[in-house]
Amino acid sequence: MTQIYATQTGVLTHLSDVEAWKHFNRTYTLFAAESRNVRLGLCADGFNPYSNAARPYSVWPIVVYVYNLLPHLCMTWVYMFLSFMIPGPNTLKNKIDVYLPPLINELKTL
Repeated sequence: MTQIYATQTGVLTHLSDVEAWKHFNRTYTLFAAESRNVRLGLCADGFNPYSNAARPYSVWPIVVYVYNLLPHLCMTWVYMFLSFMIPGPNTLKNKIDVYLPPLINELKTL
């Protein structure tokens, strides 16, 4: 990926400045060499829609982000995709892997 924006030494201006991104580029050189490959991030954060902790109910929105955009674009709502929402009587905790296979299959198709 060619960086077309300025970076400041010691300042995180984009996720491509993070060591994990650089390690991924070194490990998967063929993927990193093709600028048309899309890098995605997944975010999940549950909340209680009733604002009452006594009611055991939660909703977990699952949002996919496109990371290989310019810094001022990658976290704007236009490039955030609400993939699905997981409602339930309890918190999701470590059970998210049950819900991810349909999303993964769809992303592979794309």
